[in-house]
Amino acid sequence: MNNISHSLEFEKKLNAIIDLALQEDIGERDHTSFATIPANKQAEGKLLIKDNGVIAGVELAQYIFKKVDKKIKLEVKLNDGAKVKKGDIAFTVKGPARSLLMTERLVLNCMQRMSGIATQAYELTALCKGTKAKVIDTRKTTPGIRLLEKWAVVIGGATNYRWGLYDMILIKDNHVECAGGVKKALDATHAYLKKNHRKLDIVIEAGSMAQVKEVLAVGGVNRILLDNFSPKEITKAVKLINGKCKTEASGGITKKNIREYAKTGVDYISVGALTHSVKSLDMSLKIFPKL
Repeated sequence: MNNISHSLEFEKKLNAIIDLALQEDIGERDHTSFATIPANKQAEGKLLIKDNGVIAGVELAQYIFKKVDKKIKLEVKLNDGAKVKKGDIAFTVKGPARSLLMTERLVLNCMQRMSGIATQAYELTALCKGTKAKVIDTRKTTPGIRLLEKWAVVIGGATNYRWGLYDMILIKDNHVECAGGVKKALDATHAYLKKNHRKLDIVIEAGSMAQVKEVLAVGGVNRILLDNFSPKEITKAVKLINGKCKTEASGGITKKNIREYAKTGVDYISVGALTHSVKSLDMSLKIFPKL
């Protein structure tokens, strides 16, 4: 699993996301702030939490404020991953009024979505407590901000899956169909990796017990993704696989049934809704003139 690491590559991607977002929002200039606020006016603000959940994006807010204006000073009250409730103050901020006003919407947009994802990740992970199952995300992310959404998943206590099409072999039903079957897809994959001198994990999707048996007959996979299996079917599949590779449950998994899936003995449970169907956590960033 590839979890968030604050490497140089991380910093590069994060800065690119922030630069694009600022350009999208500010463009040539925040004309409203420049028209109404004197250049020397100072202000202060506070991030107010308006719902219960898990906060994420505080560290991101620091990156954003610093990039817009190094004169902005932020005092963190609640760190990423903290459980929050309505009325909590996540941080206070001080600096040039124009800079704060042109930054507050981007900070809010990012933090609300990240906190919604972190909250959902926390809740789903908590429902699997006491089992071996790890909750993992998918590629069902918002184009352009996958880094932020996967960062939020980790903050909430779940685990990152593959980052894209480049860091893992994931043979899904469409690949199997186009390749001409499970055996042909796996044989071609092994030949491809050998030819290109690549070492990548191989995960293959199985839509039935018959396909699970086909995969086991060929072998050489790191994980079998059991797609749209019922918990009862997952239990049978896990017993059949018997530790020959890791197992993953996927498809139709919700807060209502994830505990039942976790109790089957499966290693991973992937939930696309972690990032594609999230209610943002309500919060506001109030800015006041500094007296």
